[in-house]
Amino acid sequence: MQFTASTVSLTVDDVAASQAFFTSHLGYTVQQAADGFASLARPDAVDVVLLARGIQVLPPEQRDRHADGLILAFTLESGLAEQEKRLRDAGIEITMPLREEPWGERLFQVTDPNGVLIQFVEWTAQGRA
Repeated sequence: MQFTASTVSLTVDDVAASQAFFTSHLGYTVQQAADGFASLARPDAVDVVLLARGIQVLPPEQRDRHADGLILAFTLESGLAEQEKRLRDAGIEITMPLREEPWGERLFQVTDPNGVLIQFVEWTAQGRA
């Protein structure tokens, strides 16, 4: 099996709000968009598809689900503290401040307008061993 791409689909209440967040603050670009749908991409990360809750393209049992309990995590090579400051300065609430775990993971989280948790990670030398 060989994959050609990776995509995460998130069902949200307000597609436009999440689309604006991902394009304005996370560097994503819109590949396609229509009423209740947006496909976002960036060359160095997983693609993101946003679907409006209740959209008819989903099977009935999936239409009213919400992207809850999911953490969309992005690993950075360096500059984690600078990214936290950039987002904070842009008015984005940091919902989990920068911290370092004993196993060498440095991380912080933000939450998009639809409640999607986005985590930024940087590994220390200890965590990469």
